[in-house]
Amino acid sequence: MDQDSTDIGATRRNVLCFLSASTVLAGSRYAFAQQPVKETVERNATMKIDRNGSRPSTKGSPDYFSGAVRVEPVFQVGDPMRLNAGSVTFEPGARTAWHMHPLGQTLIITAGLGWVQYDGGSIEEVRPGDVVWFPPGLKHWHGASPTTAMTHIAVQESLGGKNVDWLEKVSDEQYRK
Repeated sequence: MDQDSTDIGATRRNVLCFLSASTVLAGSRYAFAQQPVKETVERNATMKIDRNGSRPSTKGSPDYFSGAVRVEPVFQVGDPMRLNAGSVTFEPGARTAWHMHPLGQTLIITAGLGWVQYDGGSIEEVRPGDVVWFPPGLKHWHGASPTTAMTHIAVQESLGGKNVDWLEKVSDEQYRK
């Protein structure tokens, strides 16, 4: 496969991930169902509204984050879907530990200036409107730049009840590269 084909495939994948995440964020609980909706929805099912303020914010655990981080759940959808999303705000210099996701992760940058990196790659800047896809099992981290906060929506699926494998913290030396 030539470089142009690879770039086009990556762009299509990012667009599809963003559109899929946007569909769910817009309220379609069954957008990713592997079976037809008519088979997954109970006959007497009704819509569900999770009101703003009903999902409390939490501080990012110091076991998995460096610096000041706030996590706000956006949604968590159970069977037959395994999808969840959170809005995460990183204060300047804050970041995740190295980690990977069994079914991959999509980040939708909504505010500020952030950094993302996969193991072996260079640090990349991300800005509002950027969409980042980390494939399943790819070791990576993400967070704010040293001088500017960053917020993203993180969307990931669970496999066997688990959506992330946390690893070692990103050292100050790794962060400064």
